[in-house]
Amino acid sequence: MSTTHVLWWDFSHPGRLWALLIIPALVIAYLVIMRFARNRGIRYTNTGIVGAVVPRQRQWHRHVCVALTLCSLATITGAWAVPVGDTKVPRERATIVLVLDVSQSMMAADVDPSRFEAEKSSAVSFVSSLPAAYNVSLVTLSGHPNTLVPPTVDRGVLIQAINSLSLQDGTAIADSITDGLAALKQAPAGDDGTQAPGLMVLLSDGSETSGGDPVAAAQQAAAASVPINTIAFGTQNGYVDLDGERFNVAPDTNLLAQVASTSGGRALDASSSDELNTVYKDLSSDMGYETQKTEVTARWVLVSLMFGVVAAFGAVGMAARWS
Repeated sequence: MSTTHVLWWDFSHPGRLWALLIIPALVIAYLVIMRFARNRGIRYTNTGIVGAVVPRQRQWHRHVCVALTLCSLATITGAWAVPVGDTKVPRERATIVLVLDVSQSMMAADVDPSRFEAEKSSAVSFVSSLPAAYNVSLVTLSGHPNTLVPPTVDRGVLIQAINSLSLQDGTAIADSITDGLAALKQAPAGDDGTQAPGLMVLLSDGSETSGGDPVAAAQQAAAASVPINTIAFGTQNGYVDLDGERFNVAPDTNLLAQVASTSGGRALDASSSDELNTVYKDLSSDMGYETQKTEVTARWVLVSLMFGVVAAFGAVGMAARWS
């Protein structure tokens, strides 16, 4: 079942919109007629007699009726041009690549109980919330990214893999995106032989440390029509102690925002477990729909009818005053 929320309008026959030029012509004609009527009224100096013979009408009443009639004409012209709206409809199938950061910085405890534990818990909830028909793949983000689970509909395998994640060295964001794109190609084709739309969710709490170019990788994703939704996880004050040294491990929000915008995805932030769960719920809801072109002529006709009915009532009211 599809939703009817229209995001944008276009027209299948925009050339027909030239008919709208009749509206300014009618406005000019109306103004000329009104001016002529005022000039003609000046000839009658005995206004008392005129008032007794001709019922007085409110000028605004007449103007409103004319305006509503013109609005009706405009909307019916738009309907004639066959309006097409971008509507959100449920996505029947998709392949989601979940890229989870398992670098050492994820041991930071600025998120309760730790970034790593919060990441795993939220990822399990996210995977469980996705439609059963969606294939999901799990890619680990470290110095050596790995496709831990190829695209599958088996949520049990995914949840087990997420819970068994362990920390590793390094943060190769660019390579993890490349691995994610490769994982998408492993997704089974549908009954019609085509691949399902691919989407990527990348959570990271750090910066690129392996010398790759995440933005260039995001460009490859954009070329493959794979939007990357990034989640910058953690606070700016997060730190870890390694080899007797303390390191600040603030998420690189600017880099992740670039990756998201370049690929056509969304850039989101989360600095707590609750915020991360909220972000995942938002993404889950958004991924359940896709935008399609749908004809919405009936809506325009309905609006035109509403304008026309109100204008007709106004015209009947004016005619009753003259009778």
